[in-house]
Amino acid sequence: MTERTHIAGLQIATCLYEFIEHEVLVDLPLTSHDFWQQFSLIVEDLTPINKALLQTRDKLQQSITAWHQVSSNDANNLDKYKKFLTEIGYLTPKIDDFTISTENVDDELAVMAGPQLVVPITNARFALNAVNARWGSLYDALYGTDVISDEDGAEKSKNYNPIRGQQVIRYGRQFLDYALPLTNGSHQQAVNYQLKEKQLVVTLADQQTVLLSDPGQLKGFQGQISNPTCLLFAHNGLRFEINFAANSDIAARDLAGISDITLESALTTIMDCEDSVATVDAEDKIVAYRNWLGLNQGRLSTKVVKNNQHFLRTMADDRDYTDMNGHPLVLSGRSLMFVRNVGHLMQNDAVLTTNGDPVYEGILDAMITSTIALYDLLNKSALTNSRQQSIYIVKPKMHGPDEVSFANELFGRVERALSLPKNTIKMGIMDEERRTSVNLKACIYQAKERVVFINTGFLDRTGDEIHTSMSAGPMERKNAIKHTPWISAYENSNVDIGLSCGLSGKAQIGKGMWPIPDNMADMLSTKINHVEAGANTAWVPSPTAATLHALHYHQKNVFKIQEQLQTRTPASIDEMLRIPLASNTNWSRAEISDELDNNIQGILGYVVRWIDQGIGCSKVPDINNVGLMEDRATLRISSQHVANWLKHGICQLSDVEKSFAKMAKIVDEQNSHDPLYQPMCSNLEDNLAFNAAKALVLQGEVQPNGYTEPLLHQYRIRAKKLNKQLKLEAVTT
Repeated sequence: MTERTHIAGLQIATCLYEFIEHEVLVDLPLTSHDFWQQFSLIVEDLTPINKALLQTRDKLQQSITAWHQVSSNDANNLDKYKKFLTEIGYLTPKIDDFTISTENVDDELAVMAGPQLVVPITNARFALNAVNARWGSLYDALYGTDVISDEDGAEKSKNYNPIRGQQVIRYGRQFLDYALPLTNGSHQQAVNYQLKEKQLVVTLADQQTVLLSDPGQLKGFQGQISNPTCLLFAHNGLRFEINFAANSDIAARDLAGISDITLESALTTIMDCEDSVATVDAEDKIVAYRNWLGLNQGRLSTKVVKNNQHFLRTMADDRDYTDMNGHPLVLSGRSLMFVRNVGHLMQNDAVLTTNGDPVYEGILDAMITSTIALYDLLNKSALTNSRQQSIYIVKPKMHGPDEVSFANELFGRVERALSLPKNTIKMGIMDEERRTSVNLKACIYQAKERVVFINTGFLDRTGDEIHTSMSAGPMERKNAIKHTPWISAYENSNVDIGLSCGLSGKAQIGKGMWPIPDNMADMLSTKINHVEAGANTAWVPSPTAATLHALHYHQKNVFKIQEQLQTRTPASIDEMLRIPLASNTNWSRAEISDELDNNIQGILGYVVRWIDQGIGCSKVPDINNVGLMEDRATLRISSQHVANWLKHGICQLSDVEKSFAKMAKIVDEQNSHDPLYQPMCSNLEDNLAFNAAKALVLQGEVQPNGYTEPLLHQYRIRAKKLNKQLKLEAVTT
């Protein structure tokens, strides 16, 4: 039984209560009595509204399911389909044109464009790596990845390979040629960089001296003006450095003495309390909140072992320069942080209501993460996050404008509880549910004074697409769904509506994750599509990927692209409502089996780590042993897809069970190197992770909106209890 502290009508897990008392409130102008009293009032007032919104979700889904089950109803008859969706309130009335009025937005969100990281906040090392990824070495990012080919003697080796290094230097000079053009010649021929009369003078190999085509790109330097160690430039709103470290082996091999090129990389990071974590109880929530507290206090640290060296990783300091007028210039050394709260669905028994019901986790997150952010707002940290005194919260998995309105009300109540000015808490709206994407303008309107972010989460959006239309018929094969018309319409519509609502220059319009962290060459060749689509931010899986993706924002000026896009014909809602049903289900038995194996291997590979080890996001090898970033969104797609095929007879229960047993062996083999891994095949019948994975498919149709969280939490709680029991028995024995 969880020990609980009773206060203000709430039953709080004592460990959480003590964390708030002795760590969170200790240096804030907020009494314990006021905190819990205000939180209790918010819970009391907003819980019935939250519950009613979830009931609306269920009613709408029941209506849609019933409509598809009537033989005369054809989802391809879009006029009839839209009329029905309007009648039940799924499609809401059109909103007149408006422009968002969000104020006090940091430059990183409003007027700068660059990569965004999303990391599980329960992992302190990942969180620190991300917050410190504001600046990254281009040379390291190139040398250590497949962007530079291993061919012609340029392979990576234990010791420095000068052939590979020369290719890195050549690539870096190519970057300088388009990001920092000269009046004549190329940076490839540069042999000297000097500051003279507030200008950069570059000497070429033929002893010709040239200047910058745009002298205004030079912003400052480090070291002495006569012998700088670093030159700072700006291009397309992003800064970058040319570094001259005298003791560098790289500089010694470089004709101009350049040791590195450092890029402003991850402008923003989402510290995630949601899809990428496994926080099922008070104990888990404290881990998340404690790391968020450390980040806002500027003192999060963790011990790291790398190359047999032990060191303490801390948050990066700001970067000091001298501008060209001799004045100090300070730039942030850290990525601007959002925190992603849990959505409206889940409850957590970290706190119980007067009636003994678990509180809605989204309400809990809003109160505690905002309270913790007071350390930043009240300047109680040596390291500033928001220079505009704002708190940035990403709110996921909202279904339609009423749910955005509720989140807006929740944030307003938290502001009043914490005596904050109205709209201090800014909202990021994840456009990842079907009812939000088809009503996006109305959703933005509900948060028009606090919205700073919209983002297409195409993975969750696909999972919701399958679940919403579960009874319409069998879906295309999973990879084929990516190429059906609704996805491009959805992606384009998000940008079109964001621009029409005035987000350009005021807020982020974002795109989704690159899922293959070891394949940077392909990312570099394809992810520029997100910039060309008008996104002034997009998700990447690592600091290295952020540095490489930053190159795209130098190659293209996204704000000019947004200007051009505002003249195009907006994407059609009709295309967004086209369900990705299979046009031909005449698949062979081998094709069906392959599809099942691919889905089920991914399900098992992710779920086994979630249930047994509490890992909410990781690089999971797929059926071809290619490491893919997996979280609950990818799990939602795979489980719903198999559930859909099972429902419509594309496969049988025996096929699914056979695939689960076969894939369990493969997943066990893929994880055999992990000393913490618990093999499933030793006892499939009783293995909690295996049974959780099966339940996600076999109960997929009845899961709320196809979400995986309810079952994952249920099985993880059981696994934690079992592990504690086994440890206790071992100690007793």
